[in-house]
Amino acid sequence: MKLIFSKAMSEKFIMAGATPMHVFDTEKGERCVVLLHGYLESMLVWDEFVELLRHKVRVVTLDLPGHGISLVEREVHTMEYMAECVANAMEALGISRYSVVGHSMGGYVALAMCEMYGDRLDSVVLLSSTTSADSQEKCDRRRREIELIKAGKKNMLARLVPHAGFAPQNARRLADRIADVEELIMITEDEGVIAVLAGMIERKDRGEMLRKSPVPHMFIFGRHDVYIPVDVADKIISEHPEARVVWLEESGHMGFYEEPERCAEAILEMALC
Repeated sequence: MKLIFSKAMSEKFIMAGATPMHVFDTEKGERCVVLLHGYLESMLVWDEFVELLRHKVRVVTLDLPGHGISLVEREVHTMEYMAECVANAMEALGISRYSVVGHSMGGYVALAMCEMYGDRLDSVVLLSSTTSADSQEKCDRRRREIELIKAGKKNMLARLVPHAGFAPQNARRLADRIADVEELIMITEDEGVIAVLAGMIERKDRGEMLRKSPVPHMFIFGRHDVYIPVDVADKIISEHPEARVVWLEESGHMGFYEEPERCAEAILEMALC
């Protein structure tokens, strides 16, 4: 995958507080959207998606600590730590207000930002993400993943995770995208994967916080998401009557790849309202 450049865009390293972070900034637009990638991804997943947004808003993407080529700074990368890094990065870029879009794990970071820096946010979009803390079963699964990484078996995640993220009807059409995600997993530093898994295990439930938040928020769900099945999504929706909801009818967990135009439309609706 390669970033699409123009004279109005820049890719660089900046200091987000004490943490060096790899960022990409289209640099033009009155409103700004920052896109936060998910677990085992990097800012490269947003490459083509940025093109659907940048003519109407300024877009910032970044490698969250432990992913891409941002550094691994701690043994545990909590959602609060990553939220602080994102907020510091935006401050370093001179951007005082913005909308946050978080995919999957990026949504957990977006929720932490909503709680910690809500006065800076125009809106929050949770893309294939949830507000709840991990169940005991999910915590145990993450611990098993940590053990796989420590045993040098990250390739097992690379073989399984990308395919599970896409709706079956999109697998052939998006085979190149699945291969891209496999590659991203393999090049993610083992220490970074472990730090983020440990941080997700520790994260708290932020459902009540979101319900009470004055920050406008939206959920985007995929109708064929195996990680957030329809019944789970429906429960989240029932618990958040204040939120806007968009369903991607032909998507799994990777809606920005599977139905990019509809996904971008929903994000712009929130960013420009």
